[in-house]
Amino acid sequence: MDSDGTQDARSTRANPVPRPAGPLPVPPRPAHAPGLPPRPDGSAFLAWLRAPRPPALPGVWRFGHRPRPQQEPERTPTRQLLSGALIAFLVGWLIWSLLWNGYLGGWWVVPLELFTPDSWRHSNDRVGNAFLWYGYYTVIALAIMLTVGKLGRWGEVWRRFGPPAWRAAAPVAEKPPAPEDDPARFNQIRAAGAHEAADRLAADAHAGLMRDVDHARITRAWQGVLSGRHDLTTFTGAVLKDGAAACPHPSGERDLPARLARHDLFTGQVRLGTAVDDPRNPYAYRGSGLALGLDLLATSLVAVGPAGSGKTSSLVWPLAESLCLHALTGRAAVVVVGAAGAGLGPADAYDVVVRVGHPESVYVLDLYGGTTDPDEAASVLAEALVGDLADPHPGGDSRRSATVLAQLLGPYRAVHGRFPSVPELRQLLDGAPGPLAALRKALKDTGQDALLRELDARERQSRHPGDVGGVLADRVALLDRPAFAQFFDTSGQTRPFSLRALDHPVRVRIDLPERGHADASRILARLVLAQFTASVAAREDRSLFACLLLDDASGAVTPEAVRGIQRLRSANAGVVLTLRTLDDVPRPLRGPLLGAAGCRMALSGLTPWDGQDFAEVWGKEWTETRDVTDRQIIAETPAGKALHMLRRVITGHAPTARAVTVRQVERERWSASELAHAVPPGHAVLSVTNVKGEHAPPLLVDLRN
Repeated sequence: MDSDGTQDARSTRANPVPRPAGPLPVPPRPAHAPGLPPRPDGSAFLAWLRAPRPPALPGVWRFGHRPRPQQEPERTPTRQLLSGALIAFLVGWLIWSLLWNGYLGGWWVVPLELFTPDSWRHSNDRVGNAFLWYGYYTVIALAIMLTVGKLGRWGEVWRRFGPPAWRAAAPVAEKPPAPEDDPARFNQIRAAGAHEAADRLAADAHAGLMRDVDHARITRAWQGVLSGRHDLTTFTGAVLKDGAAACPHPSGERDLPARLARHDLFTGQVRLGTAVDDPRNPYAYRGSGLALGLDLLATSLVAVGPAGSGKTSSLVWPLAESLCLHALTGRAAVVVVGAAGAGLGPADAYDVVVRVGHPESVYVLDLYGGTTDPDEAASVLAEALVGDLADPHPGGDSRRSATVLAQLLGPYRAVHGRFPSVPELRQLLDGAPGPLAALRKALKDTGQDALLRELDARERQSRHPGDVGGVLADRVALLDRPAFAQFFDTSGQTRPFSLRALDHPVRVRIDLPERGHADASRILARLVLAQFTASVAAREDRSLFACLLLDDASGAVTPEAVRGIQRLRSANAGVVLTLRTLDDVPRPLRGPLLGAAGCRMALSGLTPWDGQDFAEVWGKEWTETRDVTDRQIIAETPAGKALHMLRRVITGHAPTARAVTVRQVERERWSASELAHAVPPGHAVLSVTNVKGEHAPPLLVDLRN
């Protein structure tokens, strides 16, 4: 069955590995049961599928989550609780002893005398008499016990140290769910009348032939049937034929070669760490797992931390791994950009690997983003070439640069049927007489006077001082190097990859040549970011989530890039940008960048001036403060003075009276100093926002747990 048109992306696979047509005889170890050997009866998969996933706050890892109260309940210290319970017991025992031995007089038998006749109390029936009096003693004892038990908090002692605490600590055996609530029976498919397909899927699940990727992929295909994109008959036929392997990804893969992070494809989350049990974290989050899903990534994420703080290993690669799994299920398309050897996963985890500057790379990068519109190509290319330059600079205006490029790209494509290669574009921008004369002659021969006027305008502008053509030529020269000779070819002799392929669930990794070509790498990073924001906004089918992961976005953040990020949420797309420091972003763009991203992460080792930007965007909150004032007590009588002197000799302090003032004040959630000095190594402060606008405050997260 064709799932969301994904079969069209089959040609994007660089080196396809032969795979058997049917299910693998021994499936690899499922990620939902780490450390456990595969079971042929499918019990591990069924346990994962039936695990509770209650609704939770944004960012909480829902797999097996146990919700907590919003506010921290008042908890009496253990020593105070046990001592109070013991004292209450001793007081109750003392009162009972005094009553039993008659030291408190006979007033306590007055209620019995009021509500019972004299014949009952003075009867010769010893059994009845004993029953009456010992029953009354029991009532009095219970009354004393209830009173002192309430005062001594015996109920809390029972809950904290008694059998309820033992049962909470003991593992609970999960009971099989009712048939109508069992997700392993695929009741939605069964309710639509496809009983045979549901039976086949249930049989594969119980036989251990289904994995979490298979379940998510088939669920995605079934959603396509419900939305009308696919036919029920075709879906049923594919399931009856292939079972858990139905509706395959174009690559034929059913899992990644290896998994390093914890994933829950049922909810679409990947676990990043654990919220620390710290007073600065809201009580409802403390101790809970923190995870990111597609609903959070759709608001984009910016992470800042110095080298070695864990941006790549703790954030980028887990997210890349999660999005690659989502791509195998037909839910997402992912592009991962980083330096060669940065640890962004093996090549087998991707469908397309573009190694810029590597002679053995199968794919090359399309410099013009796969478009045929000269104006669109000029706009994106201008953003990549000069988008990082300040406006006072001659090349700082991307619109002027786009106009210059359009004046050349349009005539060239009209004559040659393609856009110019990098050397050809450099010659045209330099104003070399030979290429311009040849282009002019070709336009005259074909009678394209309108485009000839564009070329005339370019030649006139090139003679004026301050023309941006020279700046563009200098930037293009950074790409016109021998190492890149075959990577931006437009003659059709290579296999260019275009971000237009993000209409399909494709997995792409682009390796940038940072060694020896740092400036060229920054240009290419801006080019990919500009092409991504332009491509996802032009998609017709936005049901597929698209995400760009840019490891080290230094020099890639421009005013147009920030505006593009702001538009991604409505296009069901997002970006993940990592930075070593916010100093890599122009000062006027730091606030807009953090404001455009719904998720923000500050890793350990942040500088105070970077922390100040995060502190401003996270804002302030009202909190309760307690001011304690100790006032010395002045004794006026000789006895009081003697007592105070004795107390001072014993304690070493003068007698004081303590006054406590409680007030509400507004303070920063995380100050710049706390972000710089109070975040331990391996930790980060993370705030998230989902597409519905629900958000979580900045949380201290342990990325190692």
